[in-house]
Amino acid sequence: MRTLIVTGTDTGVGKTVVTAAIAAAALAKGLRVAVLKPAQTGDDDDARDIARLSGAATRTLVSYPDPLAPYTAARVAGLPALRMADVVAEAGRTEADLLLVEGAGGLLVQLGEDGWTAADLCAALAAEPVVVARAALGTLNHTALTLEALERRGLGGRVVIGAMPGERKLVHETNLHDLTVLTGGLAGIVPEGAPVLPGFAEAAPGWLSPGLYGTW
Repeated sequence: MRTLIVTGTDTGVGKTVVTAAIAAAALAKGLRVAVLKPAQTGDDDDARDIARLSGAATRTLVSYPDPLAPYTAARVAGLPALRMADVVAEAGRTEADLLLVEGAGGLLVQLGEDGWTAADLCAALAAEPVVVARAALGTLNHTALTLEALERRGLGGRVVIGAMPGERKLVHETNLHDLTVLTGGLAGIVPEGAPVLPGFAEAAPGWLSPGLYGTW
């Protein structure tokens, strides 16, 4: 089973949409796909949204009421923090060709007990990181820092732009060029507003590179 962990350079960059797109592209190739959301915070339901967009089987392990980093949200709510061992065990029980794990916030956000992060989970699961980046101002620094943190841990990372505006301004065009150079080649560009586009699952492969089951 191949395992991809979808993380980001920040919160709100489009991790859920990118996860759904990868799931849809893999399903279109006839693969068995499972999606795991270790910790959900706030009122969102990312696993539900991924299932609706892609048709993949999804599961959330724990949910916390406040829209905070999961480790912080658990403390504030007086609830047990998620153990990384429980996520690893759930992954081990999964029967699929592809397991997608969607993190929360950025790469080093504390997700559970003892402050483990998506980077730690990548190492524990021997998983490949997929980094979702913004198209707008600030993305070059955030993306470079995230890739440097992965490299220091002996991990590589594919980078996908999570929401590219249809009408690009100068900053989007220059960031597209500079991110391509920085990453040695982007792994995908998902259009802004993709969740409300008709035919999401059918369009998804065209947004992603072959390494993520796409045709882009």
